[in-house]
Amino acid sequence: MQRFGEWLEIKIPKEWAQNTVFHVLSKELGASKSLIQKWNSSSAIKRNNSKADVNHQLQTGDRLFLHIFGDEDYGVLPEYQMIDVLYEDDHLLIVNKRAGIDTHPNEAHQKGTLANGIAYYYQSNGLQIRVRHIHRLDKDTSGAIIFAKHDLAHSLLNHALELRKIKRTYIAIIEGKLPQPKGKIDQPIGRDRHHATRRRVSPQGQRAITHYQVEQYVAINHLSIVSLQLDTGRTHQIRVHLSSIGHPIIGDVLYGGKKGFIGRQALHALKVALIHPFTAKKIEVQADFPTDMLPLLSKD
Repeated sequence: MQRFGEWLEIKIPKEWAQNTVFHVLSKELGASKSLIQKWNSSSAIKRNNSKADVNHQLQTGDRLFLHIFGDEDYGVLPEYQMIDVLYEDDHLLIVNKRAGIDTHPNEAHQKGTLANGIAYYYQSNGLQIRVRHIHRLDKDTSGAIIFAKHDLAHSLLNHALELRKIKRTYIAIIEGKLPQPKGKIDQPIGRDRHHATRRRVSPQGQRAITHYQVEQYVAINHLSIVSLQLDTGRTHQIRVHLSSIGHPIIGDVLYGGKKGFIGRQALHALKVALIHPFTAKKIEVQADFPTDMLPLLSKD
Protein backbone atom coordinates (compact mmCIF):
# COMPACT_ATOMS: atom_id res chain seq x y z
CA MET A 1 0.00 0.00 0.00
CA GLN A 2 1.18 3.49 -0.80
CA ARG A 3 -0.17 7.00 -0.95
CA PHE A 4 -1.01 8.34 -4.41
CA GLY A 5 -2.03 11.98 -3.95
CA GLU A 6 -5.31 11.97 -2.03
CA TRP A 7 -5.73 8.22 -2.66
CA LEU A 8 -4.39 5.11 -0.99
CA GLU A 9 -3.25 2.61 -3.64
CA ILE A 10 -3.55 -1.12 -2.92
CA LYS A 11 -2.09 -3.58 -5.40
CA ILE A 12 -4.08 -6.82 -5.40
CA PRO A 13 -1.87 -9.89 -4.82
CA LYS A 14 -2.69 -13.34 -6.16
CA GLU A 15 -4.12 -14.53 -2.83
CA TRP A 16 -6.70 -11.69 -2.80
CA ALA A 17 -7.81 -12.21 -6.41
CA GLN A 18 -11.27 -13.50 -7.37
CA ASN A 19 -12.78 -11.75 -4.33
CA THR A 20 -15.08 -8.73 -4.36
CA VAL A 21 -14.01 -5.22 -3.44
CA PHE A 22 -16.14 -5.51 -0.30
CA HIS A 23 -14.40 -8.75 0.76
CA VAL A 24 -10.92 -7.27 0.29
CA LEU A 25 -11.77 -4.08 2.15
CA SER A 26 -13.51 -5.82 5.04
CA LYS A 27 -11.63 -9.11 5.44
CA GLU A 28 -8.15 -8.31 4.16
CA LEU A 29 -7.89 -4.62 5.07
CA GLY A 30 -10.13 -4.67 8.14
CA ALA A 31 -12.40 -1.74 7.25
CA SER A 32 -15.79 -1.63 8.97
CA LYS A 33 -19.01 -2.21 7.02
CA SER A 34 -20.23 1.32 7.72
CA LEU A 35 -16.97 2.83 6.49
CA ILE A 36 -17.10 0.80 3.25
CA GLN A 37 -20.70 1.92 2.70
CA LYS A 38 -19.62 5.52 3.21
CA TRP A 39 -16.83 5.18 0.64
CA ASN A 40 -19.16 3.45 -1.82
CA SER A 41 -21.84 6.14 -1.58
CA SER A 42 -19.31 8.96 -2.01
CA SER A 43 -17.49 7.38 -5.01
CA ALA A 44 -14.33 7.04 -2.93
CA ILE A 45 -13.39 3.62 -4.36
CA LYS A 46 -11.69 3.09 -7.73
CA ARG A 47 -10.40 -0.02 -9.48
CA ASN A 48 -7.55 0.87 -11.82
CA ASN A 49 -8.85 4.06 -13.49
CA SER A 50 -12.59 3.57 -13.03
CA LYS A 51 -15.10 3.92 -10.22
CA ALA A 52 -15.56 0.58 -8.49
CA ASP A 53 -18.64 -0.89 -6.92
CA VAL A 54 -18.19 -2.98 -3.77
CA ASN A 55 -19.49 -6.03 -5.62
CA HIS A 56 -16.88 -5.83 -8.40
CA GLN A 57 -14.53 -8.80 -8.53
CA LEU A 58 -10.81 -8.09 -8.33
CA GLN A 59 -8.02 -9.74 -10.33
CA THR A 60 -4.32 -10.23 -9.61
CA GLY A 61 -2.47 -7.00 -10.35
CA ASP A 62 -5.53 -4.75 -10.10
CA ARG A 63 -4.94 -1.43 -8.39
CA LEU A 64 -7.59 -0.55 -5.85
CA PHE A 65 -7.74 3.11 -4.78
CA LEU A 66 -9.39 4.61 -1.69
CA HIS A 67 -9.96 8.36 -1.42
CA ILE A 68 -8.99 8.80 2.25
CA PHE A 69 -6.60 11.77 2.20
CA GLY A 70 -8.99 14.54 1.13
CA ASP A 71 -9.61 17.80 3.01
CA GLU A 72 -11.91 17.64 6.03
CA ASP A 73 -13.22 19.92 8.73
CA TYR A 74 -10.93 19.84 11.79
CA GLY A 75 -13.89 19.14 14.05
CA VAL A 76 -12.47 21.53 16.67
CA LEU A 77 -11.22 25.11 16.64
CA PRO A 78 -7.48 25.34 15.87
CA GLU A 79 -5.55 27.02 18.70
CA TYR A 80 -1.82 27.58 19.00
CA GLN A 81 0.01 25.17 21.31
CA MET A 82 3.47 23.66 21.41
CA ILE A 83 2.98 20.03 20.34
CA ASP A 84 5.56 17.42 21.39
CA VAL A 85 5.49 14.97 18.47
CA LEU A 86 6.75 11.46 19.25
CA TYR A 87 5.88 9.83 15.90
CA GLU A 88 4.15 10.90 12.69
CA ASP A 89 3.46 9.61 9.19
CA ASP A 90 0.59 9.83 6.66
CA HIS A 91 -1.63 7.63 8.80
CA LEU A 92 -1.11 8.42 12.47
CA LEU A 93 0.31 10.89 14.94
CA ILE A 94 1.54 10.21 18.48
CA VAL A 95 2.16 13.13 20.82
CA ASN A 96 3.19 13.72 24.42
CA LYS A 97 0.27 15.44 26.18
CA ARG A 98 1.16 17.83 28.97
CA ALA A 99 -0.74 17.69 32.25
CA GLY A 100 -3.51 20.21 32.91
CA ILE A 101 -5.38 20.08 29.60
CA ASP A 102 -8.28 17.95 28.43
CA THR A 103 -7.70 15.54 25.57
CA HIS A 104 -10.63 16.96 23.60
CA PRO A 105 -13.47 19.50 24.06
CA ASN A 106 -16.35 18.42 26.25
CA GLU A 107 -18.69 21.09 24.90
CA ALA A 108 -19.13 23.05 21.67
CA HIS A 109 -16.50 25.72 20.95
CA GLN A 110 -14.38 24.76 23.97
CA LYS A 111 -10.72 25.68 23.50
CA GLY A 112 -7.55 24.94 25.40
CA THR A 113 -7.62 21.18 24.80
CA LEU A 114 -4.99 19.00 23.19
CA ALA A 115 -7.32 18.46 20.22
CA ASN A 116 -7.37 22.22 19.59
CA GLY A 117 -3.59 22.22 19.54
CA ILE A 118 -3.49 19.23 17.17
CA ALA A 119 -5.86 21.09 14.81
CA TYR A 120 -3.48 24.07 14.81
CA TYR A 121 -0.51 21.75 14.26
CA TYR A 122 -2.24 20.22 11.24
CA GLN A 123 -3.18 23.66 9.92
CA SER A 124 0.36 25.01 10.27
CA ASN A 125 1.65 21.99 8.33
CA GLY A 126 -0.80 22.43 5.46
CA LEU A 127 -3.10 19.60 6.50
CA GLN A 128 -6.87 19.99 6.62
CA ILE A 129 -7.95 16.80 8.35
CA ARG A 130 -10.22 15.85 11.22
CA VAL A 131 -8.72 15.47 14.68
CA ARG A 132 -9.36 11.83 15.68
CA HIS A 133 -8.08 10.61 19.05
CA ILE A 134 -7.80 6.84 19.53
CA HIS A 135 -7.77 6.95 23.32
CA ARG A 136 -7.84 9.60 26.03
CA LEU A 137 -5.92 10.67 29.10
CA ASP A 138 -7.42 12.43 32.10
CA LYS A 139 -6.89 16.19 32.25
CA ASP A 140 -4.12 15.95 34.85
CA THR A 141 -2.43 12.87 33.37
CA SER A 142 0.49 13.43 31.01
CA GLY A 143 1.97 11.26 28.29
CA ALA A 144 1.55 9.53 24.96
CA ILE A 145 -1.70 9.75 22.97
CA ILE A 146 -2.42 8.38 19.48
CA PHE A 147 -4.36 10.29 16.79
CA ALA A 148 -5.53 8.82 13.46
CA LYS A 149 -5.08 11.01 10.37
CA HIS A 150 -7.88 9.53 8.23
CA ASP A 151 -11.00 7.44 8.67
CA LEU A 152 -9.45 4.09 7.74
CA ALA A 153 -6.59 4.54 10.20
CA HIS A 154 -9.19 5.52 12.80
CA SER A 155 -11.16 2.32 12.19
CA LEU A 156 -8.11 0.04 12.22
CA LEU A 157 -6.51 1.62 15.29
CA ASN A 158 -9.78 1.52 17.23
CA HIS A 159 -10.08 -2.17 16.39
CA ALA A 160 -6.48 -2.82 17.48
CA LEU A 161 -7.19 -1.05 20.78
CA GLU A 162 -10.29 -3.20 21.37
CA LEU A 163 -8.21 -6.33 20.74
CA ARG A 164 -5.52 -5.07 23.17
CA LYS A 165 -2.95 -4.95 20.37
CA ILE A 166 -1.94 -1.42 21.34
CA LYS A 167 0.20 -1.66 24.47
CA ARG A 168 0.25 1.36 26.77
CA THR A 169 2.60 1.53 29.75
CA TYR A 170 1.97 4.01 32.56
CA ILE A 171 4.15 5.14 35.45
CA ALA A 172 2.52 6.13 38.73
CA ILE A 173 3.96 7.27 42.04
CA ILE A 174 1.85 5.82 44.83
CA GLU A 175 1.66 5.92 48.60
CA GLY A 176 3.26 3.17 50.61
CA LYS A 177 5.01 -0.09 49.83
CA LEU A 178 3.17 -2.85 47.98
CA PRO A 179 3.42 -6.31 49.56
CA GLN A 180 4.23 -7.99 46.23
CA PRO A 181 6.63 -6.77 43.49
CA LYS A 182 4.00 -7.34 40.83
CA GLY A 183 0.36 -8.27 40.59
CA LYS A 184 -3.04 -7.90 38.98
CA ILE A 185 -6.07 -5.93 40.13
CA ASP A 186 -9.25 -7.47 38.71
CA GLN A 187 -12.13 -5.41 40.08
CA PRO A 188 -15.19 -4.05 38.23
CA ILE A 189 -15.54 -0.27 38.03
CA GLY A 190 -18.76 1.72 37.97
CA ARG A 191 -20.01 5.25 38.62
CA ASP A 192 -20.10 6.65 42.14
CA ARG A 193 -23.71 7.74 42.59
CA HIS A 194 -22.64 10.25 45.24
CA HIS A 195 -20.23 12.14 42.97
CA ALA A 196 -20.62 13.45 39.41
CA THR A 197 -17.19 12.44 38.09
CA ARG A 198 -15.78 9.90 40.51
CA ARG A 199 -15.74 6.16 39.81
CA ARG A 200 -15.51 3.29 42.29
CA VAL A 201 -15.06 -0.44 42.51
CA SER A 202 -18.57 -1.86 42.23
CA PRO A 203 -19.97 -5.38 41.71
CA GLN A 204 -22.42 -3.84 39.21
CA GLY A 205 -19.63 -2.10 37.28
CA GLN A 206 -17.77 -3.08 34.12
CA ARG A 207 -14.90 -5.54 34.35
CA ALA A 208 -11.55 -3.82 34.72
CA ILE A 209 -8.07 -5.39 34.89
CA THR A 210 -4.84 -3.56 35.76
CA HIS A 211 -1.39 -5.16 35.89
CA TYR A 212 1.30 -3.50 38.00
CA GLN A 213 4.99 -3.92 38.70
CA VAL A 214 7.00 -2.12 41.36
CA GLU A 215 9.98 -0.37 39.78
CA GLN A 216 11.33 1.27 42.94
CA TYR A 217 10.47 1.86 46.57
CA VAL A 218 11.48 5.32 47.81
CA ALA A 219 11.91 4.79 51.55
CA ILE A 220 12.59 8.42 52.42
CA ASN A 221 9.06 9.40 51.36
CA HIS A 222 7.41 5.97 51.82
CA LEU A 223 6.39 6.03 48.13
CA SER A 224 6.55 3.44 45.36
CA ILE A 225 7.15 3.96 41.65
CA VAL A 226 5.08 1.44 39.70
CA SER A 227 4.61 0.65 36.01
CA LEU A 228 1.13 -0.37 34.88
CA GLN A 229 -0.57 -1.90 31.87
CA LEU A 230 -4.31 -2.20 31.24
CA ASP A 231 -6.36 -5.03 29.80
CA THR A 232 -9.38 -2.70 29.77
CA GLY A 233 -9.86 1.05 29.42
CA ARG A 234 -12.37 2.19 32.04
CA THR A 235 -12.60 5.83 33.09
CA HIS A 236 -10.07 6.56 35.89
CA GLN A 237 -9.19 2.86 35.94
CA ILE A 238 -5.63 3.10 37.28
CA ARG A 239 -6.60 5.74 39.83
CA VAL A 240 -9.60 3.75 41.12
CA HIS A 241 -7.75 0.43 41.26
CA LEU A 242 -4.69 1.74 43.11
CA SER A 243 -6.89 3.59 45.60
CA SER A 244 -8.99 0.44 46.13
CA ILE A 245 -5.96 -1.53 47.36
CA GLY A 246 -4.91 1.23 49.75
CA HIS A 247 -2.15 2.75 47.63
CA PRO A 248 -3.59 5.87 45.95
CA ILE A 249 -1.55 7.91 43.52
CA ILE A 250 0.05 10.87 45.27
CA GLY A 251 -1.64 14.15 44.45
CA ASP A 252 -4.85 12.38 43.41
CA VAL A 253 -7.14 14.03 45.96
CA LEU A 254 -10.28 12.69 44.22
CA TYR A 255 -9.22 9.16 45.19
CA GLY A 256 -7.56 9.82 48.54
CA GLY A 257 -4.03 10.71 47.46
CA LYS A 258 -1.89 12.96 49.65
CA LYS A 259 -1.26 16.59 48.77
CA GLY A 260 2.13 18.24 48.98
CA PHE A 261 4.39 16.18 46.75
CA ILE A 262 2.88 17.30 43.46
CA GLY A 263 -0.05 19.46 42.35
CA ARG A 264 -1.87 16.71 40.43
CA GLN A 265 -2.04 12.93 40.27
CA ALA A 266 1.47 11.63 39.59
CA LEU A 267 0.48 9.52 36.58
CA HIS A 268 2.24 9.52 33.21
CA ALA A 269 1.56 7.49 30.04
CA LEU A 270 5.17 6.58 29.41
CA LYS A 271 5.11 4.29 26.40
CA VAL A 272 2.96 3.23 23.44
CA ALA A 273 3.73 0.18 21.30
CA LEU A 274 1.77 -1.12 18.31
CA ILE A 275 2.07 -2.82 14.96
CA HIS A 276 1.52 -0.20 12.27
CA PRO A 277 -1.81 -1.00 10.53
CA PHE A 278 -0.42 -0.18 7.06
CA THR A 279 3.30 -1.01 7.12
CA ALA A 280 3.15 -3.90 9.64
CA LYS A 281 6.26 -2.46 11.32
CA LYS A 282 6.48 -2.21 15.11
CA ILE A 283 6.12 1.34 16.40
CA GLU A 284 7.29 2.01 19.94
CA VAL A 285 7.63 5.49 21.41
CA GLN A 286 8.38 6.86 24.85
CA ALA A 287 7.14 10.17 26.26
CA ASP A 288 9.57 12.17 28.40
CA PHE A 289 8.51 12.66 31.99
CA PRO A 290 7.09 16.08 32.88
CA THR A 291 9.27 18.28 35.07
CA ASP A 292 6.96 18.07 38.11
CA MET A 293 7.46 14.30 38.35
CA LEU A 294 11.23 14.23 37.84
CA PRO A 295 12.26 15.16 41.41
CA LEU A 296 10.11 12.33 42.78
CA LEU A 297 11.54 9.79 40.33
CA SER A 298 15.17 10.64 41.04
CA LYS A 299 15.19 10.03 44.82
CA ASP A 300 16.98 6.92 46.08
